[in-house]
Amino acid sequence: MSFWGMGLLGLAALLWTWCAVLLLTPYEVDRKPDDKYPAECEARLLTDDGTANRGIRQNSWCQAERDWPEALLVLGLSVPVSVAGVGLFTTGVVSRRMSAHSQAMRELDRIADSASA
Repeated sequence: MSFWGMGLLGLAALLWTWCAVLLLTPYEVDRKPDDKYPAECEARLLTDDGTANRGIRQNSWCQAERDWPEALLVLGLSVPVSVAGVGLFTTGVVSRRMSAHSQAMRELDRIADSASA
């Protein structure tokens, strides 16, 4: 169970990485198909220009290429995956430790029974 949890946490980490790439890396936009000189756009989160919020009014090429809803959707999808991963990982680890504790208690009971006999 803990391995499934680690797998889901790995998937959540990939989703977080994808969201960070969408928000923190600069990108290029083709103005037309097979454009030899595409428009260069700043990172969505770090821009001081109007491309992040006012791009539609300024008729910017960068306005809709990396939109906020896409990044927020990726981040939103990572939340239930993370919660399920943490739950499965925690349940697996606690189950394994409780089993080891139970085995140790049975061993102690066996030793105590053999010493009293």
